[in-house]
Amino acid sequence: MLSTDQMNYYRTIIRRPVVTEKSMTGSEAGGVYTFEVDPSANKVEIRRAVEALFRVDVTNVNTLRVQGKTRRRSYRHGIGRTAERKKAMITLAPGQTIDVVEMGG
Repeated sequence: MLSTDQMNYYRTIIRRPVVTEKSMTGSEAGGVYTFEVDPSANKVEIRRAVEALFRVDVTNVNTLRVQGKTRRRSYRHGIGRTAERKKAMITLAPGQTIDVVEMGG
């Protein structure tokens, strides 16, 4: 059993599920789930966090950095940038699932 400090640490690594049409297709077809994660987390930490929080077996972890985009805010305030983030695509063992819709997005 994990301590509450360790569980809180794992919850800071896994920020939220990415619930888009493309990510939901991947989860239905091949057992690949997409999460937004802490940018400083590595693949080993992400694997341990998912296995501990959802009680599943992870077979593969792919990560991707999404650069922030330049957006126009308004005429007065000029141009701003959206935040940079990191996504992780988690592949589970066959027959295992995570209910990401229930988690919220």
